[in-house]
Amino acid sequence: MASTYLSLHYHLVFSTKHRERRITPDWRDRLHQYLGGTLRNMGAYPEGVGGVEDHVHILVGLKSTHCLADVLQGLKRSSSIWVQDEVGVKPFAWQEGYAAFTVSANARVAVKRYIANQEEHHHAKTSRDELIDMIRRAGIEYDPAYLD
Repeated sequence: MASTYLSLHYHLVFSTKHRERRITPDWRDRLHQYLGGTLRNMGAYPEGVGGVEDHVHILVGLKSTHCLADVLQGLKRSSSIWVQDEVGVKPFAWQEGYAAFTVSANARVAVKRYIANQEEHHHAKTSRDELIDMIRRAGIEYDPAYLD
């Protein structure tokens, strides 16, 4: 085969430090745009960014040369600085960890829809409960002590 073909899509989820409800509606869309732009500048392919007051969801396609941990570290660092400098929310930080789930090509549309409707989902479920459901569906073992 003369070329390389990849479908490396991830559903990423990460929370504000201590799950504080710091991401207010008046600047949330700007944050989502910033996150997408930062990913594009890294050479990634953001397909959906959404979230609520205490966390974000991102559907992103990565290249084979991307290291997932490095992408997340750069994205979180850059956006924390942006929130503090451009929005004026000081201090602002993300939690240290994150969740990353692989997404098959035929599931991307459903994940994009899920990300776009985050406010609806959180009328009935906390972000912590949502994350636990996602982790369980993926068959990942976890320690509840590390979810807060």
